[in-house]
Amino acid sequence: MPGDQGSDQDSVLESLGPARRYADPSASERARLMAAGGALPLPPHQVAGVLFALSLDPHAEVAEKAGASLAALPEKLIDSTLEADVHSALLAMLAERFLDDAVRLEKIALNPATGDGTICFLARLPFPQLIDIISENQTRLLRCPEILEALGQNALASQATIDRIVQFLGLGHSPAGEAPAEALAETRGVETRLGIDTAEGLPKDLVEEPESPGTEPDQGGARRTSLLQSIREMSVIEKIRLARFGTTDARRMLVHDRNRLVALAAVHSPKLTEKEVLRWAKARHLSDEVIRTIAGNREWTRHYAVRYALVTNPRTPVTEAMRFVQTLAERDLKTLMRSREVPAPVSQTARKLLMRKGQR
Repeated sequence: MPGDQGSDQDSVLESLGPARRYADPSASERARLMAAGGALPLPPHQVAGVLFALSLDPHAEVAEKAGASLAALPEKLIDSTLEADVHSALLAMLAERFLDDAVRLEKIALNPATGDGTICFLARLPFPQLIDIISENQTRLLRCPEILEALGQNALASQATIDRIVQFLGLGHSPAGEAPAEALAETRGVETRLGIDTAEGLPKDLVEEPESPGTEPDQGGARRTSLLQSIREMSVIEKIRLARFGTTDARRMLVHDRNRLVALAAVHSPKLTEKEVLRWAKARHLSDEVIRTIAGNREWTRHYAVRYALVTNPRTPVTEAMRFVQTLAERDLKTLMRSREVPAPVSQTARKLLMRKGQR
């Protein structure tokens, strides 16, 4: 259900301006019943607005008749309403009504009058173009972080969309010298407004690495249980902050988060170590974006162990694996040539490289 439907009749009436007289409860019941029929001398979007207000009327007969008229409005009139400056609750209702109509939902997403709660609802739907439209509205993303949560959990959000949001949030911005100063300043402004540029406010035990384990055997397990409970209670922005500035254990958990933005925040953490990168390069249950991010980082792939881990990880994009396989030693090429766990193009390339070197 869209999150903007809870508006009361008074606020809906207020949005009608002069057209309010047709739906005002102070008007006679007979006049409201006539108006509920929908034959009103008003622009199309105001007709829809009046009928929506009347569908909230305390008199059951008026509300029922207005609801039926609203449902029977011609498509042309409805389409003009989707793009008009109408009450957010009306747009929320129409979003639910046209749940399977991607084109109309896109119009609702583009309408500035649409409430943020409805945008959150739309961001969870399985329409790639709709997702792209929502992800490009940076004003809304800053105003309502819940939209980020919905986008990050939507499996149909493309890699390009996720990458764009990551750059917008400053999670993967280029080092100084590789991006214009103006762009870096804007990115840092976004980080500051969302509060993801600092560890301030995070519990100390989630930010500072624990000292050497104590003598009690369950101490580590209790600490992980407590951390998991804390993470479950966090918002997406809090998780992103923890992924960036938290402990190794926090990153280990958050890199597996179902919200891809949180997982990518972990892999972009300034506290990330080479040991963690190698562990994740081997992992076969991380999101594609995490593996692709590791494969695309020149600093990390300078290390032979990371390149070998990526080549042997079935989750690594074949194009990336093919690029790295040519840098491997003969002993590892022999292993790849016989492996059934890597894509066929990788094992075939390993075989060809060995043949060129005179190895069988």
